[in-house]
Amino acid sequence: MPSRRRFLAGSAAALGATGGAAGCEAHDGEAAPRKQASAVPAVRSPANALNFVVILADDLGYGELGSYGQKSIHTPRIDALAAEGLRFTDAYAAAPVCAPSRCSLLTGLHSGHATVRENPWGPGGQGALTDRDFTFAEALRARGYRTGIIGKWGFGPEEPDQPSHPNSRGFEEFYGYISHHHAHDYYPEYLWHNGTRQEIPANRGGVRAVYAPDLVQERSLDFIDAHKDEPFLLCLAPSVPHAPSRAPHLGTYADRPWSRPDKAHAAQVTSFDTLVGKVVDRLTALGLAQRTLVLVTSDNGPHEEGGTDPELFDGNGPLRGYKRNLYEGGIRVPLIAWSPKRVASGTTARPTPLTDLLPTLAELAGAPAPSDLDGLSLAPLLRGTRDAARHDHLYFYRNHSGVTPRADAVDDGRARRAAEALRRGDWKAVRFAPGQDRRAPDDRWDVELYDLAKDPGEQDDLAAARPAEADALVRLMRASWTDAYERSPFGVTLHVAGGGGEFTVTATLANGSARPWTAPRLALAASHGRRVRALDAVTTARLATGERLTVRWAVTGAAGGSDTWVTCRATANHAGATVTYTARTALG
Repeated sequence: MPSRRRFLAGSAAALGATGGAAGCEAHDGEAAPRKQASAVPAVRSPANALNFVVILADDLGYGELGSYGQKSIHTPRIDALAAEGLRFTDAYAAAPVCAPSRCSLLTGLHSGHATVRENPWGPGGQGALTDRDFTFAEALRARGYRTGIIGKWGFGPEEPDQPSHPNSRGFEEFYGYISHHHAHDYYPEYLWHNGTRQEIPANRGGVRAVYAPDLVQERSLDFIDAHKDEPFLLCLAPSVPHAPSRAPHLGTYADRPWSRPDKAHAAQVTSFDTLVGKVVDRLTALGLAQRTLVLVTSDNGPHEEGGTDPELFDGNGPLRGYKRNLYEGGIRVPLIAWSPKRVASGTTARPTPLTDLLPTLAELAGAPAPSDLDGLSLAPLLRGTRDAARHDHLYFYRNHSGVTPRADAVDDGRARRAAEALRRGDWKAVRFAPGQDRRAPDDRWDVELYDLAKDPGEQDDLAAARPAEADALVRLMRASWTDAYERSPFGVTLHVAGGGGEFTVTATLANGSARPWTAPRLALAASHGRRVRALDAVTTARLATGERLTVRWAVTGAAGGSDTWVTCRATANHAGATVTYTARTALG
């Protein structure tokens, strides 16, 4: 029987009574089980805990905001946040296309370790998220946060109750697009609310009446209103300014001597700015601004699809490359951190990959995070107490069949080849395989080397002049990739043996974090009249890093219905705070 590690928020109420002293209560009449698992808190965090709003644009280039040098597109609200908060000059998406970039952002693993390493049409296909993936939403759920993602999820399949669904990966509230392809439709005939497909009749038959970004904005503000009195995490992921360039109103760009796609693209960027402003205004109106951290960023460099000309807007700023390229223009992105009286204003040149978000949010929320992440916490930097730990190097991977003319020209006709990049200090290497198989011998790859301190536009290839530096970075590239990244156990898992009226259920709580947990306790509940009896001690004094608490239960009795299941709730103390993880699985 496969284990189920975490389950949906819809079952939280049913779990409220499962944690008795003996850890072996049985309950009748529970709701039917979800097929997937997600962290569910036993109690909510204090109302004065820090809130988080992560706002992720789609294909917004490094140079498309005024605070990063943009001259033609208006972004006053984000520019104000950049002036008041912390602006990162060297922030990086984990990949130059969206699916692997978003997977890494959510899970804290770079593209040599993450589950999803290519877009859906890449040579290896899109690997959906799995039960083994642990997101920053799951980390905060364990500490009692309300969690929501609104907009583009971007991972299939387009079905409810499966491992890759946002509800299964820690988000209690989801509204928007599940799949990568569906998110390209700005006037969709339906969107998803959690596991329910909600039709939009006004957009049927080719009619464009309801603009999806407007719905995303409305739902996001509603989420903040609904959870203003408790700690929350909102991941806001509108699909602007991804192609196609469609906007219901062109605003001040209507009279510009540009093409229609360029006008609409500019309007999309400004609409993103407006969305950010409305979120900040709502936080301020509710008195939440001073205890909310807002992060604004993008998933990769600027696109050129649908007739949009990134050169018109200087979308990559002083950098070389676009979406799909591993040069700086394809992977370096804006990142702004804003929280009045918490985040000091200024800029930082710390090379900062978006894999740092998971450990950062976890530390600021007082939640444990897996110790096998590639990301490093930015919390000390954001608090202003000291500089955050720096990465020894940053790794990037690209294997993408689709090409666009400018991106292919920047790659010298190699945009369909597998490619890797690695930055260490100011040195950066980019290398291209002979085809789409990254297993090709090293001597068949084209290797380039750049000094970003002197040459941020990557124009002067130093590989021939500095072979030792190039070889060292290539060795790190090889070491950064693994075909299957083995994770350390984290949280609670279940295993069921037996059949008929007698089962043995084994639950294991694993401390895969970097700090010890104290007073861990496991409790089991069964549905439909099953009797539950603990065969081992359900608690211990301490779980050191890497240790596990394993408890067996005998589950007996005739099933009271056609659908029977067991649920385990595990609690522990981490750094003085309670964390809760749950797992649920069917019997028989």
